[in-house]
Amino acid sequence: MQFLLGGILGAALVYALYWRAQREAARIEEEKQALMEERQIVLDYMHTMVDAVGERLPREELFQRIVHAAILSTGALSACIFEKGGDSMLRGVAVEGLFPPHRPIADTQRMKLGSRARFIEQVLKSESFPVGEGVVGRVAATGRGELVVRAADDPRIVKHEDAALMVRSVIAAPIMVRQRLIGVLCVCNASDGQPFTETDYSLVEALAEQAGLAVHNADFLNLQVDKQRLDLDLALASDVQQMLLPQAMPTVPGLDIDARYLAAQKVSGDLYDVFKLGPDRVGVAVADVSGKGISASLLMAICRTTLRQIAPAHDSPARVLAEVNRSLAGDMRAGMYITMTYAVVDAGRNQVTIARAGHELSLLARRDPATGRFVSEFIGSEGMPVGLVDTEFFESAIADRTLSFEAGATLVLYTDGLTEAPNPEEKEFGSARLADALRDGHQGTARQINDAILLAVEEFSGASGLRDDYTLLTVKRT
Repeated sequence: MQFLLGGILGAALVYALYWRAQREAARIEEEKQALMEERQIVLDYMHTMVDAVGERLPREELFQRIVHAAILSTGALSACIFEKGGDSMLRGVAVEGLFPPHRPIADTQRMKLGSRARFIEQVLKSESFPVGEGVVGRVAATGRGELVVRAADDPRIVKHEDAALMVRSVIAAPIMVRQRLIGVLCVCNASDGQPFTETDYSLVEALAEQAGLAVHNADFLNLQVDKQRLDLDLALASDVQQMLLPQAMPTVPGLDIDARYLAAQKVSGDLYDVFKLGPDRVGVAVADVSGKGISASLLMAICRTTLRQIAPAHDSPARVLAEVNRSLAGDMRAGMYITMTYAVVDAGRNQVTIARAGHELSLLARRDPATGRFVSEFIGSEGMPVGLVDTEFFESAIADRTLSFEAGATLVLYTDGLTEAPNPEEKEFGSARLADALRDGHQGTARQINDAILLAVEEFSGASGLRDDYTLLTVKRT
């Protein structure tokens, strides 16, 4: 009898263990199936985000695509993205469904109700609130998501009078890009009427993470496109600027001319020009616009055109610069100006006449009649930058200076990028080293002299590279 009873109890125990194992296996299978479904939802969501980024949607439309995908993925009745602005205020930027506003709706607003969904969307996009306020603000402040299972018990949830805006359950998750908060993704009320679960919460967190990656990728792609467009614009501007520079030096008996132009960026605010004024005369100019970039290069192009139009009408370089100033001053933007040196080299008379509009001092090397040795000097003359002062003051300040320019004499015009070139210790190349380089190489051709000067600058600067534009123009009397 005892043996029979023991057998029955043993069989019952085995049966109970069997069904327990079956139930456990079924539970594990259900969890596995739920995880597979969640994984598929996330994958589908990722594909949606990739498509949205590939379409190069505007940021607002990308956010709207994210909200729509979040509703489809979670089965929520409504969803909203609150973006964090530069003022640390949160604003609704994309909404779908009757998502309850963050704050109570005033009676005066309720009277404007036409289409309810459109009205709610307008309210959400017009209101703003600080980081830290409410559930959404808390998520933005901490960077951690929140699941509110029973919203009625949470004092942070606004209780709207409109039954359609009643909040039963909420999930809010941060949208982050490299530890930087972009906004908060929030879903409200499951469509089956049940509270959101921890599984729903983990799913929304995953969706918010993928949304952050989508925003980052979209921003990066837009930056790349903008950069390519800017690079193209700069390349075109650089080509135009190069076309404005002399393609070949004019041939004037007794003169050897060479110019170098090195831009620190794709476009430059430097200018040089060389043009014939007669059989034995040539005009040479070097200029520098304040600032850099496209605006400086455009002003320089206008300056070059103006100079070429005015120069043939006047023998005096000072008069030419005064007319250039008169022509440009009224059209130049406040804060911009041009420094310029313009010289007329007359090989027939063996002389050079120089006028300086606030530019670097020209360097002249020639034979000293008393000693027969070649000496160099910086040629000073009065003048103010073009566009910096009024016309009357500019014309009263500028003056010509005429000097002999006999055989063997050399005139060097340059921009401050050359003399201000720094070495690794942040010391500048300076005018004294420029004079030394000219003295050491003055017996060569104009090209050889420029080579010697640039080599001296390169050896002094080392690996510092170009910090500013270099322009160097050398005229030698042969």
